[in-house]
Amino acid sequence: MGEKMDIPKQNYWKKAAAEAAANLVETGMIVGLGTGSTAAFVVSELGRRIAQEGLRIVGIPTSERTAEQARTLKIPLATLAEHAELDLTIDGADEVERGTLYLIKGHGGALLREKIVAAASKRMAVVADEMKLVERLGTHFSVPVEIVPFGWQATERKLRQLGANPTLRLAADKKPYVTDGGHYIVDCAYGPMQAPKEVAHHLDHVVGTVEHGLFLGFASQVFVGGESGVTVLMPKTESSASRKA
Repeated sequence: MGEKMDIPKQNYWKKAAAEAAANLVETGMIVGLGTGSTAAFVVSELGRRIAQEGLRIVGIPTSERTAEQARTLKIPLATLAEHAELDLTIDGADEVERGTLYLIKGHGGALLREKIVAAASKRMAVVADEMKLVERLGTHFSVPVEIVPFGWQATERKLRQLGANPTLRLAADKKPYVTDGGHYIVDCAYGPMQAPKEVAHHLDHVVGTVEHGLFLGFASQVFVGGESGVTVLMPKTESSASRKA
């Protein structure tokens, strides 16, 4: 990735992939609404379909930011208390590992709610531009880990002992970034991971962590926008084929 990316072009790719993924949504569905710049394109398209096509859905937002956007677009919202199982979640990702479709998520700060909603869904469609595809997770992005503020230094120390290279995420005011759930995030720079399942297993057992941004086995398909249009990838375990959208 030596050359500078043309941001408007990348946004165009995201938008094309988001609109293709939004076509999965049908009237009557309970839909998880992701967080981040790519997911925002999905929410916009669903708002358009509700206004122009009479689409009728209920959305479960993964952040306060997404909820606000959805309300502006008049997308009916509900909670997991009302709907324990969702038909579909559509969300973005920071990195997508080719073949496995394992993900790193959480650089938008909403990983806990995103994972709870994804785990409650029958399937998860991911939207990305082709710059997000990697051979190994951790190539360009750290792994966000959401932690409890109480004793966070002890949790960070434990993560450091595990070789996670953690850094506390700071907000614009240089104070710790606080998630919608009232937690802190430490970004763990593993570099390219040979065994993300092993890393996830270790993170699952650190006292003081709430959740981590390794989404392994969640994505049922990934809509990838790029120079040649939108491609839909399926996990290798289910199908080694990819097809044009």
